[in-house]
Amino acid sequence: MNEQRKIETKEVDAVTPPPRARVELETPAETFERKRDYLAGFLNEQPAAAPVGGSGSDLQAAIVETLKTIYDPEIPVDIYELGLIYDVSVTDDGDATVLMTLTTPHCPVAESMPGEVEIRVLSVPGVRDAEVKLVWDPPWDPSKMSDEARLELGML
Repeated sequence: MNEQRKIETKEVDAVTPPPRARVELETPAETFERKRDYLAGFLNEQPAAAPVGGSGSDLQAAIVETLKTIYDPEIPVDIYELGLIYDVSVTDDGDATVLMTLTTPHCPVAESMPGEVEIRVLSVPGVRDAEVKLVWDPPWDPSKMSDEARLELGML
């Protein structure tokens, strides 16, 4: 019990990042085996074709609409209208890249907000992969807010 444990360490130059999580399309009928009932037809129905990606596409518009559902915890305005989203780009394959910032580097949600944005973008049908790039240049300032956000905050 009183034995000394020896801890060995190894120095490395770099570590390969872990693979990104993927969500496979699976219907509830495949996940949970159900008895045939009045929901059988509903559960077997396949979703409509996913929107095709690219700049100015329906998929990009759907991602922007999803981003408008994420609110800043300290300000009652969504992050898109607040001007925290600088760019949303989508490839033809459905890979989305969101370029965003925060109101300040010391923001209380600096660690969790980019992860939440990535999860919400991945939830949009047709998005194959999502990447959120957090940038500090150009820095955010109130001039980046939309008129709707200024109205909501009483700045107009």
